[in-house]
Amino acid sequence: MNTTLNVVLWIAQGFLALFFLAGGAPKVLGRGIDRWTGFSDLPRAQVILVGVAEVLAAAGLVLPKVTGTLPWLTPLAAIGLAVIGLMAAGFHVRANEHLNVLETSLLASIGAVIAIGRWDLIDSSADVSPWTLVVALCLLVPAAIINVIVLYSGNGELAAPEHSSSGQVDGTRQPVG
Repeated sequence: MNTTLNVVLWIAQGFLALFFLAGGAPKVLGRGIDRWTGFSDLPRAQVILVGVAEVLAAAGLVLPKVTGTLPWLTPLAAIGLAVIGLMAAGFHVRANEHLNVLETSLLASIGAVIAIGRWDLIDSSADVSPWTLVVALCLLVPAAIINVIVLYSGNGELAAPEHSSSGQVDGTRQPVG
């Protein structure tokens, strides 16, 4: 395997594993869930199941390749995380959280690229250039990191404008209609 591709894949795997570990652990432990949209509406057993799946997939993304034991589990874990990311995107679409949809879609894309890169499809008969995957990950990972920073810094949520009794919003006159 191309050395550059291997390094970029490891960086992406580490990022994705840390992100899903940080997202799955609170679901298992039950701490801070009240701040997350929609989890208060789900049964506790379902929240724990999602958290356990995220933690195990995060471990499966790194440990099999590192230990050399069952390394074929790594691309399967990447596919699993891509599916979790897509399901989370659907969850956020329903809640009308556009920035969260972008974040989870980016994470799903990173998982898909890792799955392709680690499945050794490049070394077989597939017609995918290793540099295509390197470029994809070099674009997706920073975009996801920036998106996460924006989300967690509080700039990703736009508050609804407050109306005054005079019909003005933020000091500007609104048309009557």
